[in-house]
Amino acid sequence: MDLKHKVFAYITHGSRLLVFDHVDFPDDAPQVPAGTRPEDEDPEAAVLREAWEETGLEDLRLEAFLGQTDFTWAGSDTVFRRRFYHLVCGGLPPSRWQHYEEHPSEGPTDPILFELYWVDLPNDVPEMAPGHDAFLQKLLDRMNLLL
Repeated sequence: MDLKHKVFAYITHGSRLLVFDHVDFPDDAPQVPAGTRPEDEDPEAAVLREAWEETGLEDLRLEAFLGQTDFTWAGSDTVFRRRFYHLVCGGLPPSRWQHYEEHPSEGPTDPILFELYWVDLPNDVPEMAPGHDAFLQKLLDRMNLLL
């Protein structure tokens, strides 16, 4: 079994959640910022680093650890240990923008273009990539929002 550590960022601004689409892969489901964490990197530092790398947002504050789950793709012997965090975005971020992830840790090595946008919680959250919504209910509970 191969174990990979991942961090996921539910970034909120008021009652909105940040999601993104892969511009070059329009059939992929929306995602939240996430990425691989080297074993020697602190998980809290990793989620802030990944959130900045994938969004370009600098005014981010770690609010809470939401939980951890293991995820495996069908037919794979790799287990992805996913840690989910709530981050809050300060300031006045754009409502929609594009940003390149310059150094992807998996997949193509060329920069990946993301289209980022905010969705209203709880009702406008799209169906996300597998497992990206694993701790969404816990986020809503923390924010006292009903799904």
